[in-house]
Amino acid sequence: MNEGILSQEEIDALLKNDLEEVNSTDSIDIMDKDILGEMGNISMGTAATTLSTLLGKKVEITTPHVEITCKEKFRETYPRPYVVIDVQYVDGLEGNNLLIITPNDAAIIADLMMGGTGENVSGELTELQLSAVSEAMNQMMGSASTSMSEVLAKTINISPPTIKVVDLKEEDVGFEDVSGEEIIVMISFNLKIQGLLESKMIQLLPLHFAKKVSSELLRNLEAGNSTIPATNDTESGQVIIDEPVSKDENPGSDYNLPAEEKIQSVSKPAVTVKPVEFAQLTPQVPAGKPQNLDLILDVPLEISVELGRTNKSIEEILKFSTGSIIELNKLAGEPVDMLVNGKLFAKGEVVVIDENFGVRITDIISPLERVKNLQ
Repeated sequence: MNEGILSQEEIDALLKNDLEEVNSTDSIDIMDKDILGEMGNISMGTAATTLSTLLGKKVEITTPHVEITCKEKFRETYPRPYVVIDVQYVDGLEGNNLLIITPNDAAIIADLMMGGTGENVSGELTELQLSAVSEAMNQMMGSASTSMSEVLAKTINISPPTIKVVDLKEEDVGFEDVSGEEIIVMISFNLKIQGLLESKMIQLLPLHFAKKVSSELLRNLEAGNSTIPATNDTESGQVIIDEPVSKDENPGSDYNLPAEEKIQSVSKPAVTVKPVEFAQLTPQVPAGKPQNLDLILDVPLEISVELGRTNKSIEEILKFSTGSIIELNKLAGEPVDMLVNGKLFAKGEVVVIDENFGVRITDIISPLERVKNLQ
């Protein structure tokens, strides 16, 4: 420095230091990682339950692993075709995130969705298979957003996901408004489908969206508006981060605790527990025969006869054509069901009366059996 005037080198050095300071804050800390991992654990736990119902198989999505990366680094690490599902948040949160699974995992999910066994799947994914996977992810993320709504104490909705197969070696992974070098948050999960696969599912979040979720949850926890539910599954409750937890010099400070314990310490409101009270049961006198039954005698009821039923998958239904034979669950000559307004009322046998079909009632369903059918 000469006579109070900064040289160009000193100006460049100061600007460089300022830029480094700004860039150092353009990331997430240990607390954010713990919160995002816990949110992923809660939302994907609910999503796994939904997917299990859809597929008819036990599904586990566990052990969130949170780390920071960028699009270019991610594409270099996973230079293969993947199925990318873009989930857009439209209410409560603004932004999107990406779910990434392998084509083989997508094929197994699609096959199970269409009534298959999920075994021996191969070949490129068809439009029908991608549509089935998209519907599965739509249901999954819908239930996940419901869980997020409860934790963040606000209504959160998503739009129907978009899905495509992306060769990450050749194509951009997504987030068109995020440059290749900008930081994004990657959360990887263990994905298990009973007896079929053990794989990985990856969730990618833009940095601003991840920080928004983390800050809103922290604010609600501190205000006592929401809590993070405890998990009974130690495996699914495990949150892995890639940095050690820093400690404060003051041993009595909360900052000396791991971030997960900080969250739990904030989210323990006082709960009053009291025994449940039941109302006193009193015997009821059976009502007599209605005196105004005549008022409803002219009410029309729909009577239908059911020959039998069967269950078919979407794939089997799409193969139907003229001349196809559908086997029902009734044997030839077995009594058919007579339904009144959709409820089983009697059984009978089919007869022909003047070239018209008819049913001769052979058995009237008792009131007790009608009640059982309702259950």
